[in-house]
Amino acid sequence: MKYKLLGGIALTIVFSVPSLSAAADYVIDTEKSHAFIHFRIKHLGYSWLLGRFNDFDGTFSYDEANPAASKVEVTIKTASIDSNHAERDKHLRGKEFLEVDKFPQATFVSTGFTENDDKTAVLTGNLTLHGVSRPVSIAVKHIGHGPDPWGGKRRGFEGTISLKLADYNIDFDLGPAAREVELFLSVEGIEQ
Repeated sequence: MKYKLLGGIALTIVFSVPSLSAAADYVIDTEKSHAFIHFRIKHLGYSWLLGRFNDFDGTFSYDEANPAASKVEVTIKTASIDSNHAERDKHLRGKEFLEVDKFPQATFVSTGFTENDDKTAVLTGNLTLHGVSRPVSIAVKHIGHGPDPWGGKRRGFEGTISLKLADYNIDFDLGPAAREVELFLSVEGIEQ
C-alpha cells in the first residue's frame, strides 16, 4: 500500500510539473513578404548598388532554454536576384557572376548559434554560393517574439554579413572598392 501511494504521488508530480521547454520550429514567412535578403555593393567606390533576392525559403528552430541548439536552413533561388535594373540583373545572372543556369540555388545550413546576450548572437554555418561552400559567421539580433493576431506565434531576427566575392569564385573586376558584398537578412518565422 505504501509503495502504491508513493508511486501515485510520483506520477502526480511528473504530470503536474510543466513540461521542459523544447525547441520551437518555424517556417520563414516569405509568402507574405515578412522576410528579406538584401545586398549592397559599392559602385566604383562612389555610391552603393542595392538589391535583393526575391525567391527563397527556409526553416529554423529556437529553444529559449538552450539557444545553442538552434538550427537554420535557407535556400535561395539565385535567378531571383533583383537590382531594379533588368539589363544589370541579366548580367548578374550570367557567367561572370552567379551563373544561375549552372548554380540555380545558394544554401545556408547552420552549424552553431552563440548568444552574447538576450538580443545579440552569432550564427555560424556553411554558405554554398556559385558552387563553393565556405564557413561563415552572421551577426544576429533578436527582434522579438510572441503571438500574432491569427492565433499563431512568431519570432523575428535580423542579421548582417560581408562576403568576399573571390571566396566564391566570382572574380569579375568591379574595381577595388567592390570586392565585398554586404548582406542584410530580416527573418520572421511562423511557429509550426
